[in-house]
Amino acid sequence: MASAPFANPFRPGAGHRPPYLAGRKAEQAEFRQLLEQDVVTSNLVLTGLRGVGKTVLLEELKPFALQEGWLWVGTDLSEAASINETNLAQRLITDLSVVTGSMVVERRTVPGIGFSGQDQTVDVTLNYAVLTNIYQHAPGLPIDKLKAVMAVVNPAVVAHGKRGIIFAYDEAQNLADHAAKDQYPLSVLLDLFQSIQRQGFRMMLVLAGLPTLFPKLVSARTYTERMFRVLFLKQLSEAESKEAIEKPISDAKCPVTFSSAGVASIIKYSGGYPYFIQFICRETYDAYLQKLSENQTPHVPLSEIVRKLDSDFFAGRWSRVTDRQQQLLWVIANVELDGDEFTVQEVDAKSKELLDKPFGRSHINQMLSSLITSGLVYRDRHGKYLFAVPLMADFIKRNYEN
Repeated sequence: MASAPFANPFRPGAGHRPPYLAGRKAEQAEFRQLLEQDVVTSNLVLTGLRGVGKTVLLEELKPFALQEGWLWVGTDLSEAASINETNLAQRLITDLSVVTGSMVVERRTVPGIGFSGQDQTVDVTLNYAVLTNIYQHAPGLPIDKLKAVMAVVNPAVVAHGKRGIIFAYDEAQNLADHAAKDQYPLSVLLDLFQSIQRQGFRMMLVLAGLPTLFPKLVSARTYTERMFRVLFLKQLSEAESKEAIEKPISDAKCPVTFSSAGVASIIKYSGGYPYFIQFICRETYDAYLQKLSENQTPHVPLSEIVRKLDSDFFAGRWSRVTDRQQQLLWVIANVELDGDEFTVQEVDAKSKELLDKPFGRSHINQMLSSLITSGLVYRDRHGKYLFAVPLMADFIKRNYEN
């Protein structure tokens, strides 16, 4: 054991790149294939539970695109961008102007001012004001106006020797249509890219979001099943998890390393989820450093760290549901899940087994709908349900008192 202080090599956070990105080679290779499209027929959806590394992977894909001559625009899609079609259009134009604002599309001669003024040459670029002007003066609906903007941008991109533009948006599950208000921003986005890609514009859509994302896309436009390649990010394998734990320690030349048993425990409690690996490793090193500074014998307080993870990651979500919903979630957590999936029938049977007053099927269906809205459960395309929060079942078993 070393007595000298050292920097903690781990840094968990929402979208923070880990010190070493383990795994995800297959997903990167898939994206690089999409970059080779001469005619864009396939776009990309990155989906998975929170903590699985969607945001980090999205950022890792950007350098590949830039190396291949693509421009990259995008940001997080807030709910505000999905309020109406105009907001969505403003979001696209704002992001687009970041990369087109320096593209000169015309040079104009402006007469000089005053007695000795000389004529000046002014460059016209596709900045935000110009793109907005094109949008506002184009006839038709918001989608027609966006098509007019893209029709101007596309030849400029080609003229400047760029292969195309990738529109990359995180938190895309926030997109939604609002039929009651006669606003369809999600449908507009899908229709726009289908249209411009049919015209041969090299503009690709990359969306990252929770597992509710792709069903929403398909619900808005059935053709999206053919429009997107979907990559569902799962937890890291045991070997990849081990790399994620040991490589940052090795690269930072930390004088303290985990034992084989310690690594195995971290993999077990993290479930292979990148965020949890970073969290547990950081807390372990922080605890070690604190004990060292107090001249105490360091140890790995895994049980305390798991309790802190419960408090920091799970407790807020858990507190937002009612007592009866918590009871239903406890029942679900005790169902022997098949690949993490469960059905109403399985929950009904387990409810009768565990509870004196079991839930009825109709009540289970109603409560599952509420839990989907709360973001704790989601329904896949096969009609089965899953926890929307990783390791939620383990948290419930640790903390629920029936």
